[in-house]
Amino acid sequence: MRVAIADDAVLLREGIARLLAEGGHEVVGTYGDADALLADLETTGVDVCVLDIKMPPTFTDEGLRAAAAIRARWPWVGVLVLSQYVEPGLAVRLLADGADGLGYLLKDRVVDVEEFLDAVRRIGSGGCALDPTLVSQLLSRRQTENTLERLTPRERLVLEAMAQGLSNPAIAARLQVSLRAVEKHVTNIFDKLDLIVGPDADRRVLAVLRFLHG
Repeated sequence: MRVAIADDAVLLREGIARLLAEGGHEVVGTYGDADALLADLETTGVDVCVLDIKMPPTFTDEGLRAAAAIRARWPWVGVLVLSQYVEPGLAVRLLADGADGLGYLLKDRVVDVEEFLDAVRRIGSGGCALDPTLVSQLLSRRQTENTLERLTPRERLVLEAMAQGLSNPAIAARLQVSLRAVEKHVTNIFDKLDLIVGPDADRRVLAVLRFLHG
């Protein structure tokens, strides 16, 4: 995949570029701020952009705003936002219009090379990748929501894994249960969250969004 990276920290930016290159990806550009990245995207084709959530000049939400601009201008480009700390409010803003092709990971997660590369691959293929710490915090914040209270503890674990972007086989491996058991849990989740099958709706994505937004 063709990947562009924007992060004001030179060492981290170059380290990520090296990991991606060694993982078989083509790094088409590295940038110290979001504006430089957005300017180059006008002429450079990419599959995934990796962005620091806070960059110059204000170090508040430049990466988040750049992600929104990319999604609006080039909706086929996946976006992976990296953050030093878990910030649920910013994460919810990022995912407000859907989770397809989006990711939010803590920078510490980059040291797990295979996990990081897998996240990039999933996002580039239209999936999502959310940091487990973020998902746990969002889950605890949503425990008082009526619809989510219908879920059993095991169904919550399955929904949490779905929100991280894991497939049913991957969830089965993590929870050490059969694939059929996971499929049953997923069906129960859809039913309990009142997610109806429709031609224009992906119930898996809708379940994750319900989880994220309450």
